[in-house]
Amino acid sequence: MCLGIPGRIVEISDPENALGIVDVSGVRREINLICIMSEDHPIQTCVGAWVLVHVGFAMSRIDEAEAAATLRMIEGLGEIEQELAAMSTTGTA
Repeated sequence: MCLGIPGRIVEISDPENALGIVDVSGVRREINLICIMSEDHPIQTCVGAWVLVHVGFAMSRIDEAEAAATLRMIEGLGEIEQELAAMSTTGTA
């Protein structure tokens, strides 16, 4: 099962290509931020944002409480270990 997994953007790695580094439960990967960017939310505003990550893209912004609740739910389902393992080996979430 592929899930959108919460992570926090910690760095902009390539602003020209809308790439940033996301931390998902201690695993850091480069992801594409284009789906969460707009005139109101330029790339510079992405650092510190909580997002749902799926197949290497930040799909939507979420708040920290929603991120924590989602992580607890995923952990309860036993899915987080599989998703983190996939991120570690493939570089995508």
